[in-house]
Amino acid sequence: MPNPSKEQVLDLLSTLKLRFDDHPERHKHVSWSDISTKIEAAEEKLLSLFQMEQTGGEPDVICLPSGGLAFCDCSVESPSGRRSLCYDEPALEARKKNKPVGSAVALSEQMGITLLDEDTYRHLQTLGAFDLKTSSWIQTPDTIRQKGGALFCDRRYGHIFVYHNGADSYYAARGFRGMFMI
Repeated sequence: MPNPSKEQVLDLLSTLKLRFDDHPERHKHVSWSDISTKIEAAEEKLLSLFQMEQTGGEPDVICLPSGGLAFCDCSVESPSGRRSLCYDEPALEARKKNKPVGSAVALSEQMGITLLDEDTYRHLQTLGAFDLKTSSWIQTPDTIRQKGGALFCDRRYGHIFVYHNGADSYYAARGFRGMFMI
């Protein structure tokens, strides 16, 4: 994805500020001026935010239980521009027929973000209702991945579920959520 123009960066910053202002429950006691100063000074973070926004992630600032701050995908459903992907590159290479266009892990690395882990996914769900119709790949422990599996989550019946699937599987309704620390 090409670097955004100055106009696109200004539009992005405007969108991020509006989203920040519309969802104070995600980042209590945090000011936009502190956040904008940090991201405007880091070109690679702006590029990650641009890519998150362009792929439907609707990134916003969230306060993590550790006290840290992160930009995280807060779209109601798994980002639409990051679906139909298998879990990682070994899974993509192992697939013999009907290969997807890529993998969640590789795309997240390319974007400069990380997949949410289970704890962060569960925390995100305390800030709103996400993945009511879709699901999202999450970081998978090596012990599961070595056996060919990968984890994904969603929210159904008012409960957050963690499931497993073959890492080489992919579905139109499964994508991934990412984040980066501020």
